[in-house]
Amino acid sequence: TNVKKKQDKFNLFLNMQGSFDANFRDGFEEGAFKMRQLRIETKGNINNWLSYRYRQRLNRSNDSSGNIDNLPTSIDIAGIGVKLGKGFSIFAGKQCTAYGGIEFDLNPIEIYEYSDMIENMSNFMTGLNIGYDINAHQQLNLQILDSRNGSFNKTYGVETEDGEQPTIESGKLPLVYTLNWNGNFNDVFKTRWSASIMNEAKDKNLYYFAFGNELNLNKFNMFLDFMYSKEGIDRKGIMTGITGSMEGHNAFDAGYFSMVTKLNYRFLPKWNAFVKGMYETASLTKQQGDLEKGKYRTAWGYFAGVEFYPMDTNLHFFLTYVGRSYDFTARAKALGQENYSTNRVSVGFIYQLPMF
Repeated sequence: TNVKKKQDKFNLFLNMQGSFDANFRDGFEEGAFKMRQLRIETKGNINNWLSYRYRQRLNRSNDSSGNIDNLPTSIDIAGIGVKLGKGFSIFAGKQCTAYGGIEFDLNPIEIYEYSDMIENMSNFMTGLNIGYDINAHQQLNLQILDSRNGSFNKTYGVETEDGEQPTIESGKLPLVYTLNWNGNFNDVFKTRWSASIMNEAKDKNLYYFAFGNELNLNKFNMFLDFMYSKEGIDRKGIMTGITGSMEGHNAFDAGYFSMVTKLNYRFLPKWNAFVKGMYETASLTKQQGDLEKGKYRTAWGYFAGVEFYPMDTNLHFFLTYVGRSYDFTARAKALGQENYSTNRVSVGFIYQLPMF
């Protein structure tokens, strides 16, 4: 932490979240040490118009065979940024999707557990982002990326016998298009909103909307995120798991809604307390044979914890409780689903270690 920076061309970080987790489901289940997040990251500004960024997960497979972009999913970000003048910029390469939501934009090491919506999304894909700074506090992004990492069959589980036509076929332009607005109003109220359309397959699209809102009031901070996804094919896979309706991997016409909020209170300079809540639903948007249109599952999340920051850097130690409950409707229970809950108590640390 005492290294003096002489230039900004090379910055190296090790992103870590490690903890001891005690897991409960119908009583105590398991206790173990776990490194939930471990990423190495380097970024820098080569000059006043060219920059780069690279980030890779060290605890994920590096196999890239069959991936549409020829990159392993362990690589989150790998690309260059170019400032074009008059507020315009581009970032080319693998990158984080420009979806809305305050939590979605945070460093993953800061998240104790994601919502089902984000956990089951493809969040890092390859393509191009065009940014425009309207002013110092308002930004627009137009992003065009591959709509998936893996092959079509790997993503959607489409398997056919020799000579048979698949029930769904890959589109010729498997891309996702996102328009994103980031707003900052006197550092008190911030927004991160987006609208996306994704070509999942031939004649099958996904529509995704996310509205993130953040409030900062001295020692108090909170965000409230709303997310909705309407999917021609069940990209998340949650409804497929509930209905078991399709051969292969995914059902058709799935709909997901998610609402996430977190409240932080810095009650002492080095101490922060927080609570977090999540409400999510999984539904079918159309009748499918014997499967009724409507909601099949409601998921709840309820978190609380305390964090201690001993230094000026972002190093902090935490004690947190994570509770999840899954409630199924009568139509889902008729398919064999049963309500259940999980609980976890974790104690550990989070640190973006500046290595160089």
